[in-house]
Amino acid sequence: MTQYAKRTLPVGRIALLIAALALAIVIAVSVSRGDGAKNAEPAAGAQAGTSIEALEKAAETDPKNADAWAKLGEAYFQDSRFDDAVGAFDKASTIDPNQAILWSALGEARVMASQTEPMPAEAASAFERALALDAQDPRARYFLAVKRDLGGDHEGAIRDWLALLEDTPQGAPWRDDLIRTIEQVGKINKIDVTARIAEAGGNSPPAPLAARAIPGPSAQDLANAGSIPPSEQREMAEGMVARLETRLKGNPGNIDGWIMLMRSRMTLGEPQKASQALKDAIAANPGQAETLRQQAASLGIR
Repeated sequence: MTQYAKRTLPVGRIALLIAALALAIVIAVSVSRGDGAKNAEPAAGAQAGTSIEALEKAAETDPKNADAWAKLGEAYFQDSRFDDAVGAFDKASTIDPNQAILWSALGEARVMASQTEPMPAEAASAFERALALDAQDPRARYFLAVKRDLGGDHEGAIRDWLALLEDTPQGAPWRDDLIRTIEQVGKINKIDVTARIAEAGGNSPPAPLAARAIPGPSAQDLANAGSIPPSEQREMAEGMVARLETRLKGNPGNIDGWIMLMRSRMTLGEPQKASQALKDAIAANPGQAETLRQQAASLGIR
C-alpha cells in the first residue's frame, strides 16, 4: 500500500456538513483506501518534516512520477486545498491510469472541491473508474452508495454500505463511522437496519465523543434540506455554524458543542478557525483540556 493510500478523511463537503449539523442526508465517513494491511504506511501529508513546498518541488522535478503527484494531492487534501488536490490527483491518474486508488482519491477530491453539488458527475465517474479497476476499493464503494442515497435509493445505498461493512476488517479506521452512516440513513428513512448490521458483523460500538456530538436530522429537516438550492448550501452551513458559536459563548461549558464546532470548521475548510475553537474551548474548560486535545487530534486539527 502506498503512503497516500491510508488516512482518515475529513468530514464531507457542505451538503454533508449540513447533514452533520441536522439537515442533510448522510454522515460523512472516515473512509479511505486501506484494508488493514500490516504494512500500511502513514499518509504522506502527515510525515514529519515533509512540507507541501517540498512535495511540490518533487512533483515538478519529476513530472511523470504518479506517486509524487499523488503524495502532493494527499498533502493538499490534508490542508483542505481541495481544488489543488483535484489537479494533483488528476495528473497522477493520467500518468498511471491503472491504479484504482488514484481514481478514488480523485473522485473524493472532486466531491470536496465542489461548491454546488454534493456528488458531481465527474466525481462519480472517477469512482466508477476506480471500481472497474478494483471492485473492492472501499472509498469508491462508499461514495457510490452516497450517490444512490442522494438519488433517493436509500435501500440500495444501505445494501451497498452493508456489503462494504461485511468486507471491512475489524480495526479499519472507517468502520465505526460506516456503521453510524447506515444507522443514520436507516433512521431517517424508517428502514430497520439493526439486525442487518449485526448480520454484517457490525455490532455498533459506543461512538467516540466527536461523533456522538452530532445530532441526526429529523424528517422535517430532510424536507427542508431538499428545497435548498445548492448555491445556498454553504451560506446555510455557515449560518448554522455561526449560531452554534454564539450558543457556546453563552454556554462555554458545553464540551460536545465545542467538538461539534471544531468538526464543522474543518468541514468548511477552515482549519485555523478550528484551531481557534480548540483554544477557546480549553480556555473556557481548562479541566477538560486533554479530552479536547484528543478529540481535536481525531479531527485532524493541529
